[in-house]
Amino acid sequence: MRKMLAAFVSRVLSGVVRKPARQVLVASCNYSNDATFGIKQCELYRLEEGPPVTAVLTREDGLKYYRTMVVVRRMELKADQLYKQKFIRGFCHLCDGQEACCVGLEAGIRPSDHVITSYRAHGICYTRGLSVRAILAELTGRRGGCAKGKGGSMHMYATNFYGGNGIVGAQGPLGAGIALACKYKGNDQVCLTMYGDGAANQGQIAEAFNMAALWKLPCVFICENNRYAMGTAVQRAAASTDYFKRGGFIPGLRVDGMDVLCVREATKFAADHCRSGKGPIVMELQTYRYHGHSMSDPGISYRKREEIQEVRNKSDPIMLLTDRMVTSKLASVEELKEIEAEVKKEIEEAAQFATTDPEPPLDELGHHLFSNEPPFEVRGANPWIKYKSIS
Repeated sequence: MRKMLAAFVSRVLSGVVRKPARQVLVASCNYSNDATFGIKQCELYRLEEGPPVTAVLTREDGLKYYRTMVVVRRMELKADQLYKQKFIRGFCHLCDGQEACCVGLEAGIRPSDHVITSYRAHGICYTRGLSVRAILAELTGRRGGCAKGKGGSMHMYATNFYGGNGIVGAQGPLGAGIALACKYKGNDQVCLTMYGDGAANQGQIAEAFNMAALWKLPCVFICENNRYAMGTAVQRAAASTDYFKRGGFIPGLRVDGMDVLCVREATKFAADHCRSGKGPIVMELQTYRYHGHSMSDPGISYRKREEIQEVRNKSDPIMLLTDRMVTSKLASVEELKEIEAEVKKEIEEAAQFATTDPEPPLDELGHHLFSNEPPFEVRGANPWIKYKSIS
């Protein structure tokens, strides 16, 4: 069983493509309904107690988390391939390796809550409800993309999801503003405001901390610490790498961002903290990205291949969840193989759509500039070309 599990996990993590496994009858297997696992204790700052050190995982949730993480992993690998084939142009930042963050965060909040993040947004786009097809089509600039082909990798939006923001750290004050709207409306909602370890050094993040604390806004500030801000290790860029303490007067916690259960429980704790009227909280997710910062970054000029491989072997989020589910009899290797085959088919079909769907017509260039406005004319690149703006 151990050898079979190891071989399967290796195939998932490497993205190796094989023919789908034959259909396996799984209904007759004696699966557990749930299991309890120990999770890493979070480091706390200005908090008397933190998230629990155990977590219950049901079979249903486990299969959902597994499928979602495999979708995000394979979607990012497909985006890498499409970029190298020049179907995707411009900026593109991949999040493979960080799947436990986006999946665990979504599992810890309500659909009615709000999320805003940086340009490394594809995984959050998917967990917030966008389809792989809409995401890949947006990456290739096609009409069927989630922003109708006009946003690209860094500017994607969904219900209660506000991007994808290209300016480093810009989502900090925007997230505080969304949290202010939640408090103003009194709707018991919170906003997850995500940023990277590089953006943590931006002044506007500190300004957002100040206003959120002053007004006790229901904002969870989340630093995805993947160890490298662009090509610079955190130790060379930050006088203090304790990002969960950066709020100063705001409580914080440091979380194992490679464990989906740890992220889920910490997110529930942080969201409850905000909903109770205690104001903002800072959460640092210690995670890792397998690709470079962007597609122009090979990712190996400032770190060794051995380092990446060590993370894959010891703390890959999909591997950790797979091992837990199989050893606790929440699922079998054969069942997970079937899910992987289904995901592979979904990704390939989405990629086919993303490379054949038409690009948006030029006369739509001025559309969606404003919301709820009557149509008006917009001047193009020269004064003789006019475009109609339609909300």
